[in-house]
Amino acid sequence: MTKFRKLGRPAAHRVSMLKTMVSQLVKHERIETTVAKAKEIRRLADNMVELGKEGTLHAARRAAAFVRGDDVLHKLFTELAYRYKDRVGGYTRFLRTRIRMGDAAPMAYIEFVDRENELREANLPKPQPPQRTPLDPWAKSRASQQWASPKDNSKSASKN
Repeated sequence: MTKFRKLGRPAAHRVSMLKTMVSQLVKHERIETTVAKAKEIRRLADNMVELGKEGTLHAARRAAAFVRGDDVLHKLFTELAYRYKDRVGGYTRFLRTRIRMGDAAPMAYIEFVDRENELREANLPKPQPPQRTPLDPWAKSRASQQWASPKDNSKSASKN
């Protein structure tokens, strides 16, 4: 975790809270929290899904060190990994919902995309643009000569 929001908590409390919230998100697939927490959870949950898709023993141990519960770990490496096998990124979305009474904190739902009973349909993945062949530096110079202004060959011929 390099750059992150402090969320008004000491480091140990913040990390513990984020681990719990990511585990609950994987377990229930939708939770309601504040917008700032949802933005942090989104990063971490996407990383956990990437580990699930990787499927190696090393990835399983890294995920087990972060999420809480064997059932959550199992769901991460079976159900979610299978669901997002063709998706490159963007496994979660958050939707702003309301202003919380009491402290006026903006609240949001964070949920996994492509699930049953989702609040909003996922956008279709954008097709990748076709791969362009790299230009040969010599071909580029020939192309620039093609569009260059014509030189007066009669002057150079008369000098010789």
